[in-house]
Amino acid sequence: MRWISKSDIAFVHDIVMAALSFALALTLRVGDDVLDTYRPLLIQGPLVFAPLAAIVFRLMGMYRGVWRYASVDDAAAITKGAALAILIFLPVMFALTRLEGFPRSLPLIQWFVLVALLGGPRFLFRLLKDRRALGKLAAGGDSRVPVLLIGAGDEAELFIRATGHPHADYRAVAMVDDKNSRVGRVIHGIGVLGTLDGLRGVLDQLDERGERPQRLVVASPSLGGAEMRGLLDLADSLGMTLSRLPRLTDFRSLDEPIPMRPIALEDLLGRPQTVLGREDVETLVRGRRVLVTGAGGSIGGELARQIAAIGPARLVLADSCEYALYTIDLEIHERHPGVPRRAVICDVRDAGRLAQVMGEERPQLVFHAAALKHVPMVEENPVEGVLTNAIGSRNVADCCQAHGVEAMVLISTDKAVNPSNVMGATKRIAESYCQALDVEGGGTRFVTVRFGNVLGSTGSVVPLFQRQLAAGGPLTVTHPEITRFFMTVREAVELVLHASALAAGSPEHGKIYVLDMGEPVRIVDLARQMIRLAGQDVRIEFTGLRPGEKLYEEIFHGAEPALPTALQGVLIAAPRAADHAVLAAALDALETQARAGRTQAVLDGVRRLVPEWDSPRALLDAPSSCYTPAALPLPEDRTP
Repeated sequence: MRWISKSDIAFVHDIVMAALSFALALTLRVGDDVLDTYRPLLIQGPLVFAPLAAIVFRLMGMYRGVWRYASVDDAAAITKGAALAILIFLPVMFALTRLEGFPRSLPLIQWFVLVALLGGPRFLFRLLKDRRALGKLAAGGDSRVPVLLIGAGDEAELFIRATGHPHADYRAVAMVDDKNSRVGRVIHGIGVLGTLDGLRGVLDQLDERGERPQRLVVASPSLGGAEMRGLLDLADSLGMTLSRLPRLTDFRSLDEPIPMRPIALEDLLGRPQTVLGREDVETLVRGRRVLVTGAGGSIGGELARQIAAIGPARLVLADSCEYALYTIDLEIHERHPGVPRRAVICDVRDAGRLAQVMGEERPQLVFHAAALKHVPMVEENPVEGVLTNAIGSRNVADCCQAHGVEAMVLISTDKAVNPSNVMGATKRIAESYCQALDVEGGGTRFVTVRFGNVLGSTGSVVPLFQRQLAAGGPLTVTHPEITRFFMTVREAVELVLHASALAAGSPEHGKIYVLDMGEPVRIVDLARQMIRLAGQDVRIEFTGLRPGEKLYEEIFHGAEPALPTALQGVLIAAPRAADHAVLAAALDALETQARAGRTQAVLDGVRRLVPEWDSPRALLDAPSSCYTPAALPLPEDRTP
């Protein structure tokens, strides 16, 4: 037995509606007399009209369409089918009844009723399927990425229609067009707010409404190369990504592999990128000698790119990884061949090598991005974490002071606030040491910059999810409630550069600069967003918290009241600085134990330097036979 198809159900529906249309039309025409005076016609009319309508509807091909995508073409087919069925019905009824007692206006009334009965359910079904408003209410918010469309033509209309449901990846918030005549028009509820020349004003207007887009999408096929370059420069200056809709006629050969849909990291942020001005930064960097440690890493590499673009007098790239250093050095050479530069293999744990490099290069600005940052890896190798993150940072700071560097910028992390792992605790030690040097004063300014997780950086969750998506899943999340602060590498590096500029002109010392990153993001929501943007259907698996991992990160300690700065989006934390001499002695003792590989002694020492560190590894009961806690004095907390 053949299963009943959806088109069969639609066919039966239309036959019933056809019969009902005659009865309703007759009732509307004659009113209460329909049963008394027109009873025979009320019975005969539907019996004759329904079979005729069934034949006409089939011949008109009204069941090749899909109700889910009911459109103007379907409405036209319904209109023609209803008219043709009634035109055939009239001569048949004349042959049977000579149309005696048949109201002359009845065919016109029936046509309107039949069109409504056939078209109404179709378009109501589509409306319920789209359920744009219902979907937002059910979801408790709209997680689609907001975009601004460049162009208000057919392509924009197709995009709005394709993304007009709650399960889409993107949603249009507004349009701009190159034709002034379209300004003020509305397409599917999305307004044309201005022209290309007034794009910045449109973005300001959307910002005021709380609908600032994260992405510019070019939906106009007529934009030329010069206009596209201008849009690209504008998008870059505003911290936005620029995309172009593909042409519907751009086909791919069947023998070409179908690539996985690329995921733009900015679309995962859940908020527009914070954009900071460049004037102060350019004044600080242009014509200066700059050294970047950890230049082969995510943050160090982006620092090198942005600094090279400004035009330093000389750029020194330092890293302990040969391949990473080679890669960023080659990239800077290709992008900015006129910038004098030098790539040096240098480990910040080697104070002698650092002193040699700084003595040869005499940098004026030092950006210290070298660190071990992968929490579980450092948790398993605490001695290495201490040597790189704590002792290495001390080495860089001391070399900067000894060689007359104007300013050193320490890259820190939100994991240094009430740390629950070795990585966070060692970064807090580095913060304390640089703050102490800055409060003590001298020729070198020490600036600390703290931010959250950087999307797409090496060792972060996004590359892990991308690999798991490419393998078909599942995506592994440690806990359903775990949250993190996220920012893009562009935001992180702009914060670093602007903190340097702010600190250079500030009389206050020992401050920590923090980017306002909005609300923390649940990792499981990030995973769902990546699954959706990749266009795949994979499951999420919860694996349990890893060693040293905590559910919630913080960007300010309770003793660090957040204060505003002259730069919107950047906050400062009041210093919790210890005495430099006490800290230096403590770090000397800690280095001795670390160089000797005495893990328990190192953990005990870190615990004394960071009393708020909450880690089971630091609370082991067995004391070290070769270490006395009194040898490592606890620094006094001098919170103002």
